[in-house]
Amino acid sequence: MKAKYDFSKGERGKFYDAEAVFQTPIYLEKDVDDFLQNLADAKGKEVGELVNDLLRHNIELIQSIQQ
Repeated sequence: MKAKYDFSKGERGKFYDAEAVFQTPIYLEKDVDDFLQNLADAKGKEVGELVNDLLRHNIELIQSIQQ
């Protein structure tokens, strides 16, 4: 690492995007990941799409119980 860095030609906000959308990284344990990958393959879906479907279904169940 250098003792000094020259930022005199730097441009503030050069890579800033006010409309950028960040997604929460989710880390699955291997057995869960393997199961979901196999299920997604069997259904012809991407794992992310399958997980969103499963979570939406769980949300509907939770909401139906809370009402």
